[in-house]
Amino acid sequence: MRILFTCRPAYGHLFPLLPLANAAKAAGHEVVFGTGEAFVPKVRQLGFEAHRVGITIGDAEAEAKRRHGEDAGFVDLALTMFAELLPRATMADLRPLLPGLRPDLVVYEQSDVGAGALAQQAGIPAVSFVIGRSMPPEVLEIAAERLAPLWGTRPADAMLGDACVDVWPDSVRDPGTAAVPKVFRMRPTQYNADVPLPPLPGDGFVYLTLGTVAFGATQVLRGAIAALSRLPVDVLVAVGPGDPAALGELPERVRVAGFVPQAEVLAHAGLVVHHGGTGTVLAALAAGLPQLVLPQGADQFANAETLSALGAAKALVGEAIRIDAIEAAVRELLDDPAARDVARGIAAEIAGMPAPEAVLAELVAWAS
Repeated sequence: MRILFTCRPAYGHLFPLLPLANAAKAAGHEVVFGTGEAFVPKVRQLGFEAHRVGITIGDAEAEAKRRHGEDAGFVDLALTMFAELLPRATMADLRPLLPGLRPDLVVYEQSDVGAGALAQQAGIPAVSFVIGRSMPPEVLEIAAERLAPLWGTRPADAMLGDACVDVWPDSVRDPGTAAVPKVFRMRPTQYNADVPLPPLPGDGFVYLTLGTVAFGATQVLRGAIAALSRLPVDVLVAVGPGDPAALGELPERVRVAGFVPQAEVLAHAGLVVHHGGTGTVLAALAAGLPQLVLPQGADQFANAETLSALGAAKALVGEAIRIDAIEAAVRELLDDPAARDVARGIAAEIAGMPAPEAVLAELVAWAS
């Protein structure tokens, strides 16, 4: 089978697809990617055929602000970006490629809905891959109206279509996903970047990361480091594609790295302080670790709210992200086992979910 994966050119959109793509490749299927120009060489370095498809979320945001003004509200910008600019750009780039690619199945991460719509028009089975929480219902309803002309037949969900791969365990699942007619449940599986494991300070350290998208991360990281340096803990900071030197001089018990093999790091960590991105949320839960979430953008606020309500994490939002507050929250998470107990319960739930290899077999049978 020839399987086309499509995603935005961003690590948080590519990495979730890789365990399934690698499983497909290992099973002997032909795997090809469509992604933005900047990530084509990165995907090729991972051993996959890749083609330029679509634009970045940043490009879409810039155009949306040009149309609506710099002071435009979130809803207007989000609708223009995700229900117009991004899907139409994907469709424009992918349409001339389809006759040559001839995929038997299209797997698109949920923000790349144009690939799903085009596949449906062409009569190709398509399944979305859930990488985050859906838009608020009132926004999704408007998005559905704007996206409707792009689909051949209007699907059950404007972004996820009529079939999706859902990596969220029941305890923290987005309730909207359950409404999709065909859902393939898959264990959230970390893609470990092919980088060496940095020297670790010993089991039980605090792992600090704000993911791979800036959102003004340097200032927040500095504040978190200052807070953690007040506590008797070792700290490993991962800045992804960021510049470690931007953090300046570090306290003695703080180490910094770029990309890390996150699953291996989490196997030795005791607490995770992070931005609330889906990948890190699920990875920390799978490791049974308590979390302090400092959301910076996108669906991170919804993730923080969900984890806090469940008791698996504490969250600080906006102006509440202060050095004293971070110190107090971390101290409480380290001293009180309640959040860890909740996280361990969810870790057991995740361990029982189907592996990518099993889900691949289901997808192939479904698309055949």
